[in-house]
Amino acid sequence: MLRRSRVTARAVAYQVFYRLPLPVRRRLVRLAVPKYIVGAVTLVRDSEATGAGRLLLLRQPPGRGWTLPAGLLQRREAPVLGASRELYEETGVRLSPRELHPAVPNAIVHDKGWVDVVFTAEVPASTTALRVDGAEVLEAAWHPLDALPRLTWPTARLLGYYDIGPFAGQFPPAVPDTRP
Repeated sequence: MLRRSRVTARAVAYQVFYRLPLPVRRRLVRLAVPKYIVGAVTLVRDSEATGAGRLLLLRQPPGRGWTLPAGLLQRREAPVLGASRELYEETGVRLSPRELHPAVPNAIVHDKGWVDVVFTAEVPASTTALRVDGAEVLEAAWHPLDALPRLTWPTARLLGYYDIGPFAGQFPPAVPDTRP
């Protein structure tokens, strides 16, 4: 009997919810659902590299490790546009959004309430000029995938999802094979 009353109460709650004006429903949903900070990340590979390949990495203040070109999305900005914008701002590499391809997996949901939307691109390192501002980015350089420099922990973890770096093969965590 208790189960039937819960189902009835839930049905009544949904009926009341859907009778509310749309702005009120949106506000209630925003209060109830988790909030995430969304960033865009670009894995830029050297299209001319042989062997394992090379990856474009950045050294940012305080300079204790290397990171990927990335940044937060602006309000209502499409992730691919944010990735293109951040890549240009941090490295001087200008790629159109059509030249960026969704990585697999395309979105990484982190424990601390942020989501990275990841894209890939390939450019020829020999003809791609790198430009950094010296404030937000201290240095940009190409690094062989089989001899990466010291990475920041978040970068090493994110690269692990793509079988790159010190955490290769450890991410993503195993997905259960049972239904909820």
